Amino acid sequence: MTTQQVSDAELAGQPAAYWTGVAYEALIAYTRARQAEKGYTQPQFWLLRNLSVNDISPDGEGMTLPELRKAMASYIRPEDDLAAEAEALLERGRLTQDAEGWLWLTPEGEQARVDLARNAPAIRAALHEGIDDADYVTTVKVLQQLIRNAGGAVA
Repeated sequence: MTTQQVSDAELAGQPAAYWTGVAYEALIAYTRARQAEKGYTQPQFWLLRNLSVNDISPDGEGMTLPELRKAMASYIRPEDDLAAEAEALLERGRLTQDAEGWLWLTPEGEQARVDLARNAPAIRAALHEGIDDADYVTTVKVLQQLIRNAGGAVA
């Protein structure tokens, strides 16, 4: 499907699932490419975030890979290999692992999380270029209504 030479009436009749899927893949690819340029992957950033008491972790305690997979279940992609991503962070000294397999954030890992989080505003700005906040809010509200109409839950 393409929007070239398509009237608003024709566009209104196109399937939302198609366009949301195309948007999802494009946004993920763009975000991951920008992160790769900075030397990290999205799953590595998520691991750091999920282990940081200053971010997602409620207590800063270590977690096992199965616990991390469960915590990330709503956003991890099937191709993401958390074991390999954790290994890369262990090699960089951003995580440690105890004898029971629990992963822990190191001070270097916390600093990396903070540094990596600084990239998010530039990624967002590039993706939102040419879209005013009111249009973005309207789009999100429309997507939320589509989710509700499909029987899904809006968080």
